[in-house]
Amino acid sequence: MEKLLRLSRIIDRLNEYLGRFIYWLTLIMIGVGTWNVIGRYVGRAVGQNLSSNALIETQWYIFDIIFLLGAAYTLKHNEHVRVDVLQSRFNTQQKALVDLLGTLLFLIPFCAMIIFYSWGAIANSWAIQEVSPDPGGLPRYPIKTLIIVSFFLLIIQGISEAIKNFAIFKGIIQPDIEDLSRRARE
Repeated sequence: MEKLLRLSRIIDRLNEYLGRFIYWLTLIMIGVGTWNVIGRYVGRAVGQNLSSNALIETQWYIFDIIFLLGAAYTLKHNEHVRVDVLQSRFNTQQKALVDLLGTLLFLIPFCAMIIFYSWGAIANSWAIQEVSPDPGGLPRYPIKTLIIVSFFLLIIQGISEAIKNFAIFKGIIQPDIEDLSRRARE
């Protein structure tokens, strides 16, 4: 079990680093968005186009990266949306069991299905070197690849969560204080 918990810590570190990277991307996205707005109005005033389709798409792509790569980070921190009526009455071990079963029966199969069904479209996008139809638009195939990367990261974070929940259920480890306070609020 110790080897599995070590693997869980490695996966957690990977997604933690990605999450911290995303913090900075959020600031960059805000900067690009601000420039797009200011550039549009100042550009009209001076008669010069200060924004472009490429900059607008850059803002969208950065948002896509934040959303797609942030999903595993969100799962790691147990901040995903929950609608639990029954689980709020469960003790820590029962919650761990429900989370373990949910991960194994729903999260991982769903992510695998998304990867399987999107693979062909993404491969086709790479084959034709798909580009935005807008004038001056950006290539689409790299950002589409993040669909597979995102769901793969969700799978491995799901594996990490399953390992931790199994260990909690079996009484091998105790959830950390942050996790306990979050579970208490649920």
